Amino acid sequence: MLSIIHRTLYFLHRVLLNIKSKLFGGMTIFSKIIAGEIPSYKIAESEKFFAFLDISPLRPGHTLVVPKTEVDNLFDLTHEYLSEMLVFAQPIAKAIEKSFKCNRCGITVVGLEVPHAHIHLIPINSANDLNFTQPHPRANDADLKRSQEKILSNMG
Repeated sequence: MLSIIHRTLYFLHRVLLNIKSKLFGGMTIFSKIIAGEIPSYKIAESEKFFAFLDISPLRPGHTLVVPKTEVDNLFDLTHEYLSEMLVFAQPIAKAIEKSFKCNRCGITVVGLEVPHAHIHLIPINSANDLNFTQPHPRANDADLKRSQEKILSNMG
């Protein structure tokens, strides 16, 4: 029970920090990653989108796809931009499926923790693999690098 309370408080703390950042003109953490101010395990980049590994993955290979424009709600993106985002994500999802033992690459939108639209691409074998209430601690750098190399080797 204490673990659930701790995770809930941690989640609320992160949400409040991101809201504070937006209210006072700061860039979101995702914009800082895109700008190179915060290091990431980049998977792909285009003029409009950036994809990188989640450092606290639900499963190895968990990748975030983010528009370079700061929009809080994914469905506030234009129809064209939203469809382009899915087209950008498709080869990444296919590479994830080739890189990890899974039935498919799941896609989900949560968008509560960071006020910057994004989708999660996660290798899954069951619906429970998309359960964000389960623990997902920070991965170590060696595991993230291995996941990045696997996905990049299957892109193309």
